[in-house]
Amino acid sequence: MQKIIPNKLQQGDKVMIVAPSRGLKLIGTDCREIAQKRFADMGLELVFAPNTNDENFDAACSWNTQARADDLMTAFTDKSIKAIFTVLGGFNSNQLLPLLDYDIIRNNPKIFCGFSDITALHGAINAKTGLQTYYGPHYSSLGMKKGCEYTLEYLQKMLFSDEPVEVKPANEWSDDAWFIDQEKREFIKNEGFWNIHNGAAQGTIVGGNLCTFNLLLGTNMRPVFADNTILMIEDDGGSSAAEFDRNLQALCYQPDFKNVKGLVIGRFQKESKIDRKTLEFIIHNKPELANIPVLANVDYGHATPIITIPLLGSAKMNNGKLVLQK
Repeated sequence: MQKIIPNKLQQGDKVMIVAPSRGLKLIGTDCREIAQKRFADMGLELVFAPNTNDENFDAACSWNTQARADDLMTAFTDKSIKAIFTVLGGFNSNQLLPLLDYDIIRNNPKIFCGFSDITALHGAINAKTGLQTYYGPHYSSLGMKKGCEYTLEYLQKMLFSDEPVEVKPANEWSDDAWFIDQEKREFIKNEGFWNIHNGAAQGTIVGGNLCTFNLLLGTNMRPVFADNTILMIEDDGGSSAAEFDRNLQALCYQPDFKNVKGLVIGRFQKESKIDRKTLEFIIHNKPELANIPVLANVDYGHATPIITIPLLGSAKMNNGKLVLQK
């Protein structure tokens, strides 16, 4: 399938916010105000899809599956919309997959950005249309008052420019509940990337949130590992070492995993209790990974800040260095 690269953003472009997982009800007023200003400072006009409103969501899960799918299709169909951002992650965006019109999405390419549970949508859109999408911050992510500079920097590098992006470690990171108290924050000095397996590789990026990506296994909505794939994955705090190990093994068992030439892993949350030693044990006990470069503790995932990753874009790994090309 031919890859489709959406147009980059420009000042004055209109962005639509959609809620395929969870809606605005969980997002505090202060967070919304900060996010609105961040988008405005980038020169972007925000509009909200009809079913993002508070009345249509409860705190646990999304409301109406068809309504959520309709919002996503509205965003792709509207010619005035140049980019689509998700409100938040969640648990059930995979419910939308059979309700989407992939021909419309293919014929109306535009930036689609979000992470975590949104992996299911990224995977299906990548697999069914060839459209390059962006594993990056939600609308709500940009409502972080402190510690958002790195996230914004890499978002703008990826969505406004065609230049390759060399990924450098953030100076510090956080895994606190910032959305509860925007003033009381805990930042941790970043030790940098973990270069677990040295080596060089270059190829097409596939991946996202590991446990969500694996929901697509055995379907035609899982992106194939074509020749020279760079697999970029992460998982949240609910993924223990054992969970991460077996979910990664499930990918290693895929017949096309032989085409994966490099593995990049995002930062683990503290709750997962996966440190470098533990991860090295997992990696070194998988023969499928023995001869490919493996880079971990990269700034993406469920801790903050995060880079923006072009899924179906390209990545170059070279002895602990990482360059993304959209």
